[in-house]
Amino acid sequence: MNLFAKPSASIFGEVICPGDKSISQRAVILGSILNEDIAIEGFLNGEDPISTANALNAIGSSISINGTSVIIEKRNTPFKKPETEVDLGNSGTGMRLMMGLISSLNIEATLVGDESLTKRPMLRIANPLNEMGASIACNEGKPPVKISPGKILDNYTYEMPIASAQVKSGIILSALAANKNVTVIEKHPTRNHTERMISYFQGNIESIPYKAGNKISYTPSGLIASKSYEVVGDFSSAAFLIVAGLIAKESNIVIKNVGLNPTRCGLIDVLKSMGGFIEIKNQKLTSNEEVGDIYVRSSSLRGISISGDVIPNIIDEIPILSIAAAFADGETSISDAEELRVKESDRLQAISDGLAKINVNHELFKDGIKIAGSSKDIEVSPEIDSHGDHRIAMSFLIASLRSTNGIFVKDCKNIFTSFPYFIDVMKTLGIDVHER
Repeated sequence: MNLFAKPSASIFGEVICPGDKSISQRAVILGSILNEDIAIEGFLNGEDPISTANALNAIGSSISINGTSVIIEKRNTPFKKPETEVDLGNSGTGMRLMMGLISSLNIEATLVGDESLTKRPMLRIANPLNEMGASIACNEGKPPVKISPGKILDNYTYEMPIASAQVKSGIILSALAANKNVTVIEKHPTRNHTERMISYFQGNIESIPYKAGNKISYTPSGLIASKSYEVVGDFSSAAFLIVAGLIAKESNIVIKNVGLNPTRCGLIDVLKSMGGFIEIKNQKLTSNEEVGDIYVRSSSLRGISISGDVIPNIIDEIPILSIAAAFADGETSISDAEELRVKESDRLQAISDGLAKINVNHELFKDGIKIAGSSKDIEVSPEIDSHGDHRIAMSFLIASLRSTNGIFVKDCKNIFTSFPYFIDVMKTLGIDVHER
């Protein structure tokens, strides 16, 4: 699917943020481990969470999805060996979290994915799980992933060499399913949705500051199932709308029900330091996650330098941050972001390729990018390749707001993995995005 976005001088309106992809996936996994009747509201009905739910059903869960509502029914039998390969589609999160869960279930399973997922590194989670007592084999460090029965050790401690909430969560889920103690040490704080969700279900998990990061310890205690769980809005999806509101020549938009977990929303501080007008109202706590409404207006942005501890907090938002930088006066430098090389695409290279197409001067590095921004509108070369990456596709479609002739982006079908209502939301705000 190819998409074309027309130039838009002004955008106005109020939209509801779609459910958080990461939280939706964790909710169906943890709900299946709890093995009680649970209703989940606000579920992101996108391809990645659906792939994870289907994977759980393949090993014996009973999950039904109706729009943004999910019902998990209590099982009468243990988890089972799947009858066929378990297909996680494009979901790296789903595969890594399912590796953690299945490694503790004493069953065999082979996890596969699409062409993009087959290129993504899995040893970062397979190695610690194997040290923990699992039996996991990868294809040269990548999917397919073959899991055999293992024996999970008690009191395993792992110090993560890289900042990865997926690795941390996979290890914790393995220990939880095996009823074992575990400690994970992260050098830099990462998303803590798994820890918060376990606490919501009254599990015994503790996170304490440790050097520049955290030490997270889970102690088996038996979770108490709440009959319901509400998924808050996905900040990563809201980020596209926030930047759209900032770079548009005239805008006044409200994004409601946005998850504001401090380990996720670092982009707000970054954009404010660039001069962006962003206000948060109606803050509250929903299912142990902060949530609020975000108000955004057109702003004159300026370039800044971004590196260090904030990078893991904004790693998924760097593609759309690069678009903000392209329309900020002065130079923006982003470094310490080499992790972008192993996402759905080599995102640093994909950002660079897209910036070249919209005639924005920049310099690409191994771990980052330097962008020479300008408040002037852009003229775009014929087409931009998304490299099959949903965040790259949406980012450059947003850049159409400041183009003279619109932006055509190739291969946008993966937008539906994380933001299935993207086109409709854009139209609500006055941005014309359509197939071409």
